[in-house]
Amino acid sequence: MNAPTILLIGQDPAELAETRDTNDRLEKLADSQVPLHVVDDPQAIRDAQRAGGFGFPPLAHVREASWRTVITPDGSRLPLRVVLPPGDGRPDGVFLHFHGGGGVIGSADGQDRRLRDLAVNCHVAVVSVEYRLAPEHPYPAGNDDAEQAALWLMEHAAAEFGSGRLLIGGESAGARLSVSTLLRLRDRHGVSPAEAFLGAQLSFGGYDLAFGTPSSRHAGDRNRLINTPILEWFRDKLLPGLSPAERFDPDISPLYADLSAMPPARFAVGTADPVLDDTLFMAARWWAAGNAAELVVAAEGWHGFTLHPTALARQELAAQEEFVRRCLA
Repeated sequence: MNAPTILLIGQDPAELAETRDTNDRLEKLADSQVPLHVVDDPQAIRDAQRAGGFGFPPLAHVREASWRTVITPDGSRLPLRVVLPPGDGRPDGVFLHFHGGGGVIGSADGQDRRLRDLAVNCHVAVVSVEYRLAPEHPYPAGNDDAEQAALWLMEHAAAEFGSGRLLIGGESAGARLSVSTLLRLRDRHGVSPAEAFLGAQLSFGGYDLAFGTPSSRHAGDRNRLINTPILEWFRDKLLPGLSPAERFDPDISPLYADLSAMPPARFAVGTADPVLDDTLFMAARWWAAGNAAELVVAAEGWHGFTLHPTALARQELAAQEEFVRRCLA
């Protein structure tokens, strides 16, 4: 078993100064706004997020992206945000994407520019899933949608997009859903994730929704896009009525899963991210289970640091694309 690759990025003095300036600006903005868990109105927060509130960039659609609705294997209708690479030729693969937002906020069209860049630079079709959100649709609705999207794509990708070579990934809650989906394919459908998917790009995921890892429990109320109270608010909206013991279910907290037979994965997180430990622990367990793992840790990066136009973000996003191209090679 090969040792995991571990990289620390963002240490260049100029990069680090820019990261700190960006963090300071975002923290001042966050301090001027009512926190998510105090607002306690998911739909109002979603609307504000799309307008650029709460430290998120404003929504920006691209012409290359379009909506389509598919009928999944269980007969449900599922909206997908699709971005195709330029040209008339077949793509080299299809990337199944899940957005972040704690299972409560976020949307499949919230990162059009990023997904367009991924499609263009890696010559892949990108399919982002508009999975159902809590509290209107608590667990397991989002997990069910993610599972059904993967099953649909495994059956239809070659005919619909011109390639059956699949990758998977997402950010924050989307990274957790990616892992939960791979586990469901293996445990419910007898599918080998390592054979079905060429790779997984998992960015600053939260993989322990029971009590939370030490970094998330001890983050306090300093608002680095998320903090301890916001993480607790997400969990309470997503998992109403479930005891801490029930939240250890690997379908909810995949950090506690049997992680055998997983595809190669690239994990990325910042040192200032409240869910830092989630990624450190998951990357270690991924490798210990016999899977290929790469771990990238960004110096002083916040949760969601790739959302902002910094040198650190550009470096990380370019490295993600390089990983996708390697998986397809």
